[in-house]
Amino acid sequence: MHFEFSTASRIIFGSGCLEQIGTLGRDWGRRVLIVTGRDPERASALREHLDEAGVTSVVYSVAGEPTLQTIEEGSEVVRAEACDWVIGFGGGSAMDAGKAIAIMHTQEGEILDYLEVIGKGRPIRREGLPYIAVPTTSGTGAEVTRNAVLGFPEHGIKISLRSPLMLPRVALVDPSLTLGLPFEITASTGLDALTQLIEAAVSSRANPMTDALCEKGIQLAAASLERCCFQPGEIGPREDMALAALYSGIALANAGLGAVHGFAAPIGGMFSAPHGAVCAALLPHVWRANLKAIQPQQKGKFDRVAQGLLGDASARAEQVQDWIEGLCLRLRIRPLAALGVSASDVTEIARRAAQASSMKANPVNHGPAALEAILMEAIRVS
Repeated sequence: MHFEFSTASRIIFGSGCLEQIGTLGRDWGRRVLIVTGRDPERASALREHLDEAGVTSVVYSVAGEPTLQTIEEGSEVVRAEACDWVIGFGGGSAMDAGKAIAIMHTQEGEILDYLEVIGKGRPIRREGLPYIAVPTTSGTGAEVTRNAVLGFPEHGIKISLRSPLMLPRVALVDPSLTLGLPFEITASTGLDALTQLIEAAVSSRANPMTDALCEKGIQLAAASLERCCFQPGEIGPREDMALAALYSGIALANAGLGAVHGFAAPIGGMFSAPHGAVCAALLPHVWRANLKAIQPQQKGKFDRVAQGLLGDASARAEQVQDWIEGLCLRLRIRPLAALGVSASDVTEIARRAAQASSMKANPVNHGPAALEAILMEAIRVS
């Protein structure tokens, strides 16, 4: 057995731990760029803690998924304001934008030189500016991943900037920051985390350390996600879900994902739809197709996922599709057709999905016809 395992240099977890932010980065310098989501006011408490520590903050707001222009503009703010380090504060988009801005500040050339697919794919050689990731949702696990997902609307695709040097210096996870999140965001981001845990658990690149994280993370997410949605002010479920999302990020960074995220990448590039909702709409159909095609020796992993989801040591993988579909119904997840996907899009989505990096770790190598069949089934359910 051989495997590697890496994650953020330091992880700090716990309700109220945001108050440590000023002292954590003060040695790196007294000017910091804060990359936030569309509402920079959510970072007001963060800025107060920085002020108390004698750190001057500059805010750069990201309205949606980061693009090439987003990173170029953010990089210019870093230069103009002479920032010494960077904080990504928000959901996956804000954290990914902060990650990309921090790493690109020290690289030669332009960002396209380092991008997969449409760029030159050059490896990143230099450490970036010190970077702290602070999630305010429990979903992507971007606080502990080594890539930043960028959207290219003009091409209808999403592409990752990727390097081990992009792992944050510190992942600061304060579950209290997720209190009061709207139902839709809580559901969509939480289902993204759950999908990541399930896909990493059965990934062809899984290892004993990711297995342990996925097993516990699946249990936490299955028990807490609905409570977060329907009891948004309770801190206990929020803490469990934040931990599950953290585990999902560590697991996917080390074990990879699978066909759900392979499909979700082109769908997200072609349609305006929440990533977590897309994953949730696809998950039961990918699960069924994978289960049908796996080798007998792989079945045990699939059964263990079922046992974690259902909280029953006798549960079997064949029960998972119904369980996921029931959860999606209760959490008001719209089907693919309602997100704009139609039968006429299937061939192109399947073609792009086959080339997605996430597809490489799927436990089954599905051919073009099988990929199209999965998508058609997901659309017909609509």
